[in-house]
Amino acid sequence: MKNIFKNKIAIFVFIFPTLLIYTVVVFYPIAQTLVKSLYNWDGINLGKFVGLKHYIKLFTRDSTFRVSIINGIIYPTITVLYQIGLGTVIALVLSSKKIKGSRIFRSIYFIPSTLSTVIVCKLWLAMLASDQSNVGLINRIFGLLGINYSQNWLSSGLSAIIVMAFLTAWQGIGNTILLIYTAIKSIPQAYYEAAMLDGATSFKAHIHITIPLLSETYKLLLILIISGGLRAFDHMYIMTGGGPGNATSTLTYMMYKSAYMNGNFGYACAIAVTLVLECLLCTLIINRFVARERINF
Repeated sequence: MKNIFKNKIAIFVFIFPTLLIYTVVVFYPIAQTLVKSLYNWDGINLGKFVGLKHYIKLFTRDSTFRVSIINGIIYPTITVLYQIGLGTVIALVLSSKKIKGSRIFRSIYFIPSTLSTVIVCKLWLAMLASDQSNVGLINRIFGLLGINYSQNWLSSGLSAIIVMAFLTAWQGIGNTILLIYTAIKSIPQAYYEAAMLDGATSFKAHIHITIPLLSETYKLLLILIISGGLRAFDHMYIMTGGGPGNATSTLTYMMYKSAYMNGNFGYACAIAVTLVLECLLCTLIINRFVARERINF
């Protein structure tokens, strides 16, 4: 076996199929997108070379781009705080031996993750409705409590992006809880027993043992949630269409609108390249500052 690992030809034979598939499926489309972003292209014909024109327009003259960047900060921030913060608390509670029926609760929390985005969006649109003839559940609850308050939740750009970030986090928190719960269960019980012998409470044990040992899991979740937030599209498409105005637009929605509604595929490719670079930058920052030392136990 050692001789095989030292044989460069053998290494190449094993690596080449995977490298070829990766190149065809991932690297080549990204390279083509980068090239096409330098052209005025309608998606069919060869197109006309325009250099960095699309990028100059994107960064200097497109007001929707600035809104999308801001939404790209708000959206992942809310989803990270909700999913990782609340997900950690729920996972810690479910991992406790004092909680009876934890398996049932795990199944309940995971239900939203099994629903399609269309169902979730239509469900919450009905709950958020504010028309005189169709008052949604949330505004109706205020009325039942005697609170004279009614809100059109999707009429303001800030409230709309917060609502959709919450929906994304609500739908995906089941996966987060499952990953954190599994990581907690993989921690040796001897660590907690030693902490209890030293007089530590359950709270202190989780602060000094559980949370630090979940650093690799948090690193993975941060990459998944933040990159997912930057690529947000479906909730905006179904619930607001990027509105009101362009207030809930994201880079992904900009890309879709430019390509399939305006027929400007070259500009859409420039947006796609920007989005890829943004996701790569966030991933590099997370890898640089989160869980820099792997903990083995």
